[in-house]
Amino acid sequence: MNKHHLRKKILIWSISIVMAIIALLLGAALYMQWYALEAQGNERGKNYETSYQYMFETYPFIRSWADSLKTHNSLRDTFITTDDGTKLHALYIYADSITKNTAVIVHGYTDNAVRMLHIGYLYNHDLHYNVLLPDLRFAGKSEGDHIQMGWKDRWDVMRWMDVANNIFSTSDSTETASTNMVVHGISMGAATTLCVSGEKQAPYVKCFIADCGYTSVWDEFSKELRIQFSLPEFPLLYITSWLTKLRYGWDFKEASPLSQIQKSQYPTMIIHGSKDTFVPTWMGDTLSAHHPGKIVYLTIPAEHALSYLEDSKEYTNNVKIFLKQHNR
Repeated sequence: MNKHHLRKKILIWSISIVMAIIALLLGAALYMQWYALEAQGNERGKNYETSYQYMFETYPFIRSWADSLKTHNSLRDTFITTDDGTKLHALYIYADSITKNTAVIVHGYTDNAVRMLHIGYLYNHDLHYNVLLPDLRFAGKSEGDHIQMGWKDRWDVMRWMDVANNIFSTSDSTETASTNMVVHGISMGAATTLCVSGEKQAPYVKCFIADCGYTSVWDEFSKELRIQFSLPEFPLLYITSWLTKLRYGWDFKEASPLSQIQKSQYPTMIIHGSKDTFVPTWMGDTLSAHHPGKIVYLTIPAEHALSYLEDSKEYTNNVKIFLKQHNR
């Protein structure tokens, strides 16, 4: 074989190897995108029946309250349709007496509105608040084709905040109708809440509470790649982020509660479990350190999203004190 043919053969083999590597990486990135943003929400986040079962087993004290709401038709459904034609769903509950105090409560990754009923109990039963619990896209009874990790969800939640204000306003005049509103989220719902907090707010919005939220989608997925799969963020996370931008219009780095919280001028309470390894506690530390305004940081010795379960009394008391100061 002469040198010309040898070089040609080496070139063909080199191109083939490079193409195979590219195909492998693209396939792996597509799988990661599907696994993280699509597959995970198909079962648990869509199933209300098993969600109710889980909630009553984990938080048995909320059952009589929830059953009473159902019996009296007080746990109600409402729907909206977004500008892109997506139909979204939420549950809402009136307080047991007329009040302006209203909470919009945002669920976490692969969860739904029902799986936030323990926080609904805190606000409606213990604090006598009106409550609205939205199903984010691709969760519960809401439509959608993927989990948005709180980033684009912020626009949907802000629309739900307007809906809640209209439902629960105590005035008959639309010009003067207004509530005193807190937005409270857990896990991805906390990230969503912090993303909301960085936007311009209506006058009725008073404060935010974020329980175990992540600093950015990039940080969280990078950590999961390392812990679950022993993989570095380069190149897979870069490619998956790029594919998500191409397909869904957002990427993992721009989806940053940390960037959003730095723009917020609203009183904010950060809650984080000191034993949290899924969304590591350092993320709560970082978020708290970068808020430019009034910030309260509460840590409870709990694993991810279990602070209320571990110490519901301390959790409730601290929320109550925070709201007494800022939700008015």
